[in-house]
Amino acid sequence: MMRQLGITKLRPGANGDPTAPDAANDDQAKANPYPLWPDLLTMVDGRPVKTAAMWRQARRSELIELFAREVYGRIPANVPGVTWRIDTVDREYFGGRPVLAQQLVGHVDSRATPGHAVDIRATLVLPANAKGAVPLLVMFGPARYPSPSQPDAAEAARLDAAMKATLVARDPSFLTIFAKHPGFELVKPGGFFAPPPTDDRITQLIAAGWGVALLDTATIQTDTGAGLREGIIGLVNTGAPRTPEQWGALRAWGWGASRLLDYLVKRPEVDAGHVGIEGVSRWGKAALVTAAFDERFAMVLIGSSGEGGVKPHRRNFGEQVENLTSAGEYHWMAGNFLKYGTENGRLGRRTAGDLPVDSHQLLALVAPRLAFVSYGVPEQGDANWLDQQGSYMATVAAGRAWTLLGKRDLGRGDDYRTAQMPPQGTDLLDGELAWRQHDGGHTDAPNMRHFITWANAKIGYAPAR
Repeated sequence: MMRQLGITKLRPGANGDPTAPDAANDDQAKANPYPLWPDLLTMVDGRPVKTAAMWRQARRSELIELFAREVYGRIPANVPGVTWRIDTVDREYFGGRPVLAQQLVGHVDSRATPGHAVDIRATLVLPANAKGAVPLLVMFGPARYPSPSQPDAAEAARLDAAMKATLVARDPSFLTIFAKHPGFELVKPGGFFAPPPTDDRITQLIAAGWGVALLDTATIQTDTGAGLREGIIGLVNTGAPRTPEQWGALRAWGWGASRLLDYLVKRPEVDAGHVGIEGVSRWGKAALVTAAFDERFAMVLIGSSGEGGVKPHRRNFGEQVENLTSAGEYHWMAGNFLKYGTENGRLGRRTAGDLPVDSHQLLALVAPRLAFVSYGVPEQGDANWLDQQGSYMATVAAGRAWTLLGKRDLGRGDDYRTAQMPPQGTDLLDGELAWRQHDGGHTDAPNMRHFITWANAKIGYAPAR
């Protein structure tokens, strides 16, 4: 990619170790070398955006083009279709509530590129006794059964007997061991192995009458630079390198979420108008990118997203543009994004200040839909690296899109230059744009109950009891 762009030297990223000589800046007084960010409501040609119609008809599409070309990449026109099927079904319980869990497989048509198979895996979890269609949150993460059902006593006894018989058939000496320990069971009622720990966020969603879809990003596009020759990106390019404008992993994961949404909106159990997307850390970035580009997602919960997410590129605090261009994270972005970490090259030296867009404009692309920005505290592991203060500034700056479109922002004004993050635990949840910093670490779990209450109020959902 550097050869394609004529780059001869990239700047190294900041060091996350605060004791290192090249440690990332953590001094707020030095954090704003670019105090003026690209204006959200000014067209590239200088025209002010004064009406909702102008935003919808001109400014939004202009920003989409800039983010696609320079930051996250374009989805090629020849991406093949996806066919979904239900692979297996399991009846489970969450907090005493019955659910129907289904393993889904989305097969990507790879007939034109043999040897590059892609099968997207997801797990759909729906309340078993819902009286009608339910809102649903797509969550990036491993797509396994969240609370697998376990064999009862009779089933466990049959499994135990069969396994012992198989072992004895292979090695008769096992018979002596089993005879010596007649009460020993290979399979006990309740399962041969402990089920994975239940995700409390899923429990809360199910208890609130929501559905959940767990989407495994690794089955769409692996989280490595080498993986760019594989997954959906490799399939479309038949294993060849990307061009500078083509998509990176964040956009590919978003494409996978959109293909899952294609399927979900056809399920009668799902309220097609109220499907959201959620993620934490790199998946928080992906959730924001997904909602920004695909307006069918009615809401987004963005957890601790940092650089490449809600954190402004122009902030010199914690992780920097150079960490995404020179380190092991370049595959998240379009090839063109490398230009902004260039020290020497055909186009000359470029920095974050040369980017035509910034994170507040990406977040604004979600307007007027529901967006909840979530962070934790550094003391519990949501590191300073993520720049919570800068992300709050970006959220304030993005609010102008919501107010232009007749919705409510954080209610704290729109001057990001003077915006100061409120104390931890402050609920800024009155508008369609929301912010809350919880008292936990690198997770959005402590904010899930707040998200559910906020979203239910906004969409007018009250599950039947």
